[in-house]
Amino acid sequence: MSALARPRDGRWIGGVCAGLARRFGMSANTMRAIFVVSCLLPGPQFLVYLALWLLLPNEKSASAAW
Repeated sequence: MSALARPRDGRWIGGVCAGLARRFGMSANTMRAIFVVSCLLPGPQFLVYLALWLLLPNEKSASAAW
């Protein structure tokens, strides 16, 4: 499993679903579908998404090493 971080490629809004999908070895679209379906249930899904967007670090780029 890779480290939990928001990837620089393949992200839509904040990269949270893409980062979680990479961490758990799933497709990013599957993770997005799970999130959308979970929004139909009562709970703080949007607050958790916003918190992860703020707290998860961006993925380090490999070309930035000089």
